[in-house]
Amino acid sequence: MRGPGEEGLDAARVAEVLVAGTPGRRGSGYRVGDGHVLTAAHVVAGAASVRVRFDADRPGEWSAPARVVLSAGAADVALLEIADVPADRTGVGPPRYAAVPDADVVLPFSAMGFPRFKLRESESENESESGREGEGERGGTPGRYRDSCHVTGTVSVLSNLREGTLELAVAAPPADPEPHRSPWEGMSGALVWCGGAVIGVVSAHHRADGLGRLAAGRVERWYASLSAAEAERMRRSAGLPPRTALGLADGVEGRRPAVGLAELPPDLPLRELAELVDALTAVPALRGGNGLGLVLDSISDRVAANSPRDPRLRMDVYGIVRTCLRYPGTLDQLLEAVRLLEGPSPEVDRMDGAAARLARFRG
Repeated sequence: MRGPGEEGLDAARVAEVLVAGTPGRRGSGYRVGDGHVLTAAHVVAGAASVRVRFDADRPGEWSAPARVVLSAGAADVALLEIADVPADRTGVGPPRYAAVPDADVVLPFSAMGFPRFKLRESESENESESGREGEGERGGTPGRYRDSCHVTGTVSVLSNLREGTLELAVAAPPADPEPHRSPWEGMSGALVWCGGAVIGVVSAHHRADGLGRLAAGRVERWYASLSAAEAERMRRSAGLPPRTALGLADGVEGRRPAVGLAELPPDLPLRELAELVDALTAVPALRGGNGLGLVLDSISDRVAANSPRDPRLRMDVYGIVRTCLRYPGTLDQLLEAVRLLEGPSPEVDRMDGAAARLARFRG
């Protein structure tokens, strides 16, 4: 088992998530620390109890009860806290997380989980006892178990933009013998890996897309959906970095995608804008000369015409940002102009992080 600082999918950390309380429900997950498993929120929604199992029917098999300590439905991510972690199973560090750019790229990925089409009939009593499909499904069916599935394929980054998910192109499973059930049931919660980092969590199989497509929630979209308390819990328990520290997956070119702010309400209180205003006033290109004037010249002229200008930079930026809120889309124009003027820098990363946190107020 890989320890802290080591990257890439580790099969020993892949979890079967067995849910009691809803017949037929199970999912996949991944250990992101000694005592925590990351999965999809819908997998454990309404669960009476949860159990996680690792390395079923293998020499290192172990399982333990778990409880849901975070369930963020908007991001479709959940954290499970494992009870009674064996002493020889400690020393697990968090994975690395990364973003993918909103660009014309197709990226390789891998994931590992336990989809329904991997149902098997066991050939021995031992197999059916330790890996039985009935544990969490159909109330107990001796001789049946679900095997692991290592999925590889490509991510078409520009697909599913409206939904905000990654489209995963995979090898289609055999013809579905149960048309009313997806053969991919149980794959939800599997982490999606690219360039040695986690870029998403499998969230859905849209039947209209065919058997060779899955959808996964994007890591960079979590920040706009998580509350401050949820983001802090993900940082402490799952190792999720601050938005400003989230880089691109290894081997991926381009800038980190920006968060859209066009849907922000026009009457946001000043206190909610403070972090973004502070970040903007710290950008060197805006602090001297005519930087702010150049930015205003490159966006809608309605902003400059209707902003209450002030010789004090902080007050001036407050007025410009408040005016942008009255004209949807112009705040995004403003931030993009700053990115182009300043170029890549820690201050621009800080601005993007503040924008991502502000996006939680979108209607």
